Amino acid sequence: MTAATPLRVGLIGYGLAGSVFHAPLIAAAEGLVLDTVVTSNPERQAQAKAEFPDVRTVATSDKLFDRSAELDLVVIASPNRTHVPLATTALKAGLPVVVDKPVAGTAAEARELAALAEERGLLLSVFQNRRWDNDFLTLRGLLEDGSLGDAWRFESRFERWRPQPKGGWRESGDPEEIGGLLYDLGSHVVDQALVLFGPATEVYAESVIRRTGAETDDDTFIALTHANGVRSHLYVSATAAQLGPRFRVLGSKAGYVKYGLDPQEAALREGERPGAGWGVEPASLHGRIGAGESPVTGGGRAVPTLPGDYPAYYAAVARALRGESPNPVTALEAAAALDVLEAARRSARDKVTVTL
Repeated sequence: MTAATPLRVGLIGYGLAGSVFHAPLIAAAEGLVLDTVVTSNPERQAQAKAEFPDVRTVATSDKLFDRSAELDLVVIASPNRTHVPLATTALKAGLPVVVDKPVAGTAAEARELAALAEERGLLLSVFQNRRWDNDFLTLRGLLEDGSLGDAWRFESRFERWRPQPKGGWRESGDPEEIGGLLYDLGSHVVDQALVLFGPATEVYAESVIRRTGAETDDDTFIALTHANGVRSHLYVSATAAQLGPRFRVLGSKAGYVKYGLDPQEAALREGERPGAGWGVEPASLHGRIGAGESPVTGGGRAVPTLPGDYPAYYAAVARALRGESPNPVTALEAAAALDVLEAARRSARDKVTVTL
């Protein structure tokens, strides 16, 4: 494997995750080439061929694994319940793996996968793309340069207004599907909190089903106490008729408030592809930093938001496969987030605070 040889990628699943996120980002990554897409849906096969004329399509993952010697990486973007069995098969076939979040339904399963990957000497990475959101990158910089002083409280909201359930496996009440917002959007907000502020020691959560006909949680709150004393308040909801700030961070010197969502998902859904001006938002959405002032009335000063950079994830994966840099998101990091999600589920169910 040389720097000049593109790494051939097999992508399992061409629904929302596969077609909107993974395929375009793989194609945009220098050193990677999308070789094969697995989907049994004829319309999705045609879509994949239209969007990537050189790609092969096969109907089953078995047909992909029959060609394992011709591939350098497998990306699993199929429904959550398939993540562990498909990742296990890929690793046993000698293939490095990227798995969409959540990597598994339990932290124990994630750690078993991590152990298998280590035993085989293979990369196992988890697609936590929102570590490369524009607002997250900006906030991380403010924390690192001391603009906020000592962080005290972190509020993070991933809220939507979807008063009618859409159906599908993501909203299924079947535990085997690993559906619901706690494991969907919760995987993002918990991962971000742990990256910024380190391990959690206590977890408290409230999780409810509000919409008529909904089968699993659609409005969840998680409170974390981090080992360093920071408190994180995390909200994920499909029932927010008025959206709160994406981030509100309070520190000993100043606070930072940021509204709006990173533009990259919307751009990818619209068929846009990474290039010049990618991930840039309008100045009207820039967050504000200050002390004792209301950002709503223009208090504090605007902080230009760094461009979002989802392409950085697969660029880092390519470098890791060539031995040039570390795995950008490890399965053990994902397992730590799953520890929190499992504790949150228990806390909401039993109405207790869980100590990790």
